[in-house]
Amino acid sequence: MEGSILDSLGTELIGVMSPVSICMLLVVLLVSILSPSSSFPSSPTPTPIVTAANLVYSENPSDSTTQKFEGALLNAAVFVVLIAVVTFVLVLLYYYNFTNFLKHYMRLSAFLILTTMGGAIFLSLISHFSLPFDAPTCFLSLFNFSVLGVVSVFGRGVPIIITQTYTVILGIITAAWFTQLPEWTTWVLLVALAVYDLVAVLAPGGPLKILVELSQSRDDDLPALVYEARPTVSTSSGGGRRNGGLGLLVGGVSDNSSVELQNLSTTVGNYSNEDEIAVDDERERMGNERGGDQGETIPLVVANSSEIGVVDEERSPLVEMVAGEGRDGGDGNEEAMTAGIKLGLGDFVFYSVLVGRAAMYDLMTVYACYLAIISGLACTLILLSVCRRALPALPISIALGVIFYFLTRLLMEPFVVQTSTNLMMF
Repeated sequence: MEGSILDSLGTELIGVMSPVSICMLLVVLLVSILSPSSSFPSSPTPTPIVTAANLVYSENPSDSTTQKFEGALLNAAVFVVLIAVVTFVLVLLYYYNFTNFLKHYMRLSAFLILTTMGGAIFLSLISHFSLPFDAPTCFLSLFNFSVLGVVSVFGRGVPIIITQTYTVILGIITAAWFTQLPEWTTWVLLVALAVYDLVAVLAPGGPLKILVELSQSRDDDLPALVYEARPTVSTSSGGGRRNGGLGLLVGGVSDNSSVELQNLSTTVGNYSNEDEIAVDDERERMGNERGGDQGETIPLVVANSSEIGVVDEERSPLVEMVAGEGRDGGDGNEEAMTAGIKLGLGDFVFYSVLVGRAAMYDLMTVYACYLAIISGLACTLILLSVCRRALPALPISIALGVIFYFLTRLLMEPFVVQTSTNLMMF
């Protein structure tokens, strides 16, 4: 009997929301610590950084509201166009099988983020807390940290917790830099990116939709920075499995073969000859007895090259793959792989940018924006389990976050302040 999609939804939500919450929390802490206005309220406003998000218009405090809004629209339009052009170039490179070039490009990008942007934040923290670091020690520590990060994110055989940690760190560093953009540009840019994400993932000619379809048709990895939650594997004695596929894409990136559950019927190419596994008739008979139908499989949990265990699992609604058809178009006797939910690094970044910008105002708006973003992400994951197709992760969360920010700042805060100062609320 098919269970509800909410049976294991809590585990899926926690697996995705925990790293998102950690990323947002650390960005808020960085903004609170390193922002000059938070440490010295009378200090002048620092000069905003110059990036692709503010090439056209540089916001000045003396500009009128109309000028700031029009300039922010121009900045957001240019930034979205640049992102669309770069994405289409990546699609063309992937279409013509320049996969190795894309992988090296992603490695270089991650290394530069950790060394340059991360190094600047590291030096700021050293200066703020007056830590005793000499130049050679600082350089060697940063270099080793960056190299380990690239190996952990893109290498194989690395524990998933280390890969997840460095993925979150990349999101924290990038988000901390984006919070230095001017206020009007930040808010207009967030809305524009949410709209672009919606179009790029769901529109027929969207670049991210094309990229995912190419990846699925080739059954290949996408060279993308994504956070992958652990696959949900639970022991079950009588629960049946749901047939039907579910795209693991959230936010426009996918990596379908980077999973912990491997196929028994597939040669394990990453291990040496003595670690290869052969499937015999006895194992097939055991699978038929436990499953009862052709679609029932007993996947292999690969911990490392010397520790291999077999468990019976029940697919959760958010990570269910097609169980009736194998990779090569075979029948239901071939196993389907189960992967965790994947969330694009850009989603981590722009969620954190929103709460980081809210932290520059006060903590009340931070609480409101955090709850709005988490609620939007939960709605997105529920829609993912129902629609069973790739969905963008930015639109709902960003829309709720922006709405709650301005409602809290314009309505809730004046009400709470007035009631508290007049001793109407304690």
